[in-house]
Amino acid sequence: MSLILHIETSTATCSVALSENGNLLGTIDRTDKNIHASSLTLFIEELLHQSGRNIKDLDAVAVSMGPGSYTGLRIGVSTAKGLCYALDIPLIAVNTLEAMANGFKNRCFSVNKQTLFCPMIDARRMEVYCAVFDDELNMVKGVDAVIIDENSFKDILDTHIVYFFGDGSAKCEDVLGTHLNARVLDIYVNNAADMVNIAQEKFDNGNFVDVAYFEPFYLKDYVAGVKKTGVS
Repeated sequence: MSLILHIETSTATCSVALSENGNLLGTIDRTDKNIHASSLTLFIEELLHQSGRNIKDLDAVAVSMGPGSYTGLRIGVSTAKGLCYALDIPLIAVNTLEAMANGFKNRCFSVNKQTLFCPMIDARRMEVYCAVFDDELNMVKGVDAVIIDENSFKDILDTHIVYFFGDGSAKCEDVLGTHLNARVLDIYVNNAADMVNIAQEKFDNGNFVDVAYFEPFYLKDYVAGVKKTGVS
């Protein structure tokens, strides 16, 4: 048996999901400004209650590891590590962009061998955190911080249909949207449920991270700026 709590806080969406043996039991999510610190533990408690489970029943916690919002990732990872320490259970780290590609593929489209997926997370200005995955979710272009211009994905757009999605994809509409093979969509919202099958495979293989030393994958160093509303 494997009862796994999944935590996704890499963007403005705060999302939790619960799965048992790879089957989704339930999920709670909300997209709003600065809600992670105040809502995450409440969502966890509510989800466990709705599912008729006790927090002591958990066998592992899976957390979206980044890249993404510095503040959101820090809150999500800190909460996940705290639960693992308290319950003496393993921690599973899931690449945020891989989870996004997994969820987008499963929920939105039937695809073929010529289809590629490019999840994008807003990194401010014209920059995004992104990676490119094929139809079997193999990473064909590694995780990177990219400043979007007309040549950013020319090599793959010339040979493949590419779906750009996530909260950073809107930046691509004017720059890349005119390419015949570009599909820029704003329908995807991060959800912890998209981590379930990835986390289950890691659990089955004993692929855990060290709770004491694990840190989020920020990709870039945090730079403090003028305070804004929303998740930084």
